[in-house]
Amino acid sequence: MNLLATANLSHLAARRMIAQGTGGRIVNVGSRGAFRGEPDHPAYGATKAAVHALGQSLAVSLGPYGIGVASVAPGFFETERVAARLEGAEGEAIRAQSPFGRVGNAEEIAAAVLWLASPLAEWASGTVLDLNGASHLRS
Repeated sequence: MNLLATANLSHLAARRMIAQGTGGRIVNVGSRGAFRGEPDHPAYGATKAAVHALGQSLAVSLGPYGIGVASVAPGFFETERVAARLEGAEGEAIRAQSPFGRVGNAEEIAAAVLWLASPLAEWASGTVLDLNGASHLRS
């Protein structure tokens, strides 16, 4: 679902943007798990890596139409779904992954997506923006 839904929505958005002739932006959401691995959820890590690769391929193919494509790779961030995991010792261990001693929040992810979706971010097409509070650094 991670890859197929992203590919389908990207395709539909790109078709509409090409037909309108006005360009645009597509921003996909992957995960830091695409780069650091997810031993307990390998399919999750693999599909999120595919989301990033898809975005980079689309950036090259859609650029001539004025369509920029970028991805964000969030680390662990607060949601209702993971609230229980952020309690107790597990929560402490998760927060300790970042030198900031916390996890991200939805507003931080949304702000990055908003910028990547803006006209100012055209030159960021093809990028994968890590949003993980230095909890995982790629070389």
